[in-house]
Order: sequence, then C-alpha cells, then structure tokens
Amino acid sequence: MRIIGGKLKGRKLNAPKNLPARPTKDITKESLFNILHNRYFFDEIRALDLFSGTGNIAFEFASRGTPSVLAVDRHPGSIRFIKETARNWDLPVSPIRSDVLQFLSYPPVEPFDVIFADPPYDMPAEELRKIIELIMVNGFLSPEGILILEHHKKIRLDDLPFFRQAKTYGHSVLSFFENTDNAD
Repeated sequence: MRIIGGKLKGRKLNAPKNLPARPTKDITKESLFNILHNRYFFDEIRALDLFSGTGNIAFEFASRGTPSVLAVDRHPGSIRFIKETARNWDLPVSPIRSDVLQFLSYPPVEPFDVIFADPPYDMPAEELRKIIELIMVNGFLSPEGILILEHHKKIRLDDLPFFRQAKTYGHSVLSFFENTDNAD
C-alpha cells in the first residue's frame, strides 16, 4: 500500500497484518482521486473516511492538502495505527473510534465536502442503505458535497434517490451520491 499523490506520493503505508481491513486497491484509489481532483481543490475541503481501516484513504486526502480529515473505525488497532501514522507523518488526520452507524446517528458539528465509506463487503445491502440515509438525513454532506461508497459489485444501489453514478473496478464498485438539491 502506498500514497499515490500529494506531498507524500510514493511513501509506503505499512499497516500491521492483524488489522481487519481490506484496503482500497491502488487502481481504484487512483481513479477515485482523479474524479475528485476534477471537482475539488483538496486544500478547501473537509473529508470524512468511514470504515477507515488502515487510514489509506484518509492519508491520501491529507497528502493532497486536505486540512481536516476525520477517520472513523471501530477497531482499536486501526485507530492506534492511524493516530501514530498521522503524528509521525505530521498529517491533519483525526481518528475516532466508533461504530459507523452509531457515529452517523448524531448530526455533525460541520458537514463534510467528501465522504468516503468502505464498509466490509459482506455488509448487508440494507445496512449500506442505512448508512446513506443517515448521512443525508443528519446533514453530514455539505450542499456541494459527494458521498462515495465502495462496495462489492453484486450489490446495486442505483435505485436510491441520491444516487448519481457507479464505476466498477474488478469486484469493487464506487457508487457516488449527492444531495438531491444538486441533481442535474
């Protein structure tokens, strides 16, 4: 695993082997950040990384200049690794240990411009839908914001009201959601 862009481009992220995480593959991550690069100035956004695992995505945002990245995961080893790496690399990544559904049950202090969620691939579709609903209903997404949900290609979410598009990379899909106010 490596950082693919920004000030830490090329730096290896050596997460402990015992973390219960499935890091986003480089090809998917590269495509994701190319899409986001065409939409945002990274130094002007707030980012939220749900099911952060190794912090791979959170560190990618921070490397590209995002001034505030929140990384949420329930595993204590993940939080410890993210905290230590953020400190060692001097990155503005703040880890929070919480169950994601519980975390999303309360409105945020401030909305986020980009939310990336990479739940376990065996998470039931109804729980994925609940995540999207909580993000939208509780005001986690800014008016110009985007939610990207990585999931297995067997799951379809294109019938949801906030859905905009999906991109498939092997067995992975990135589904993009926006506030309905921004619909084309």
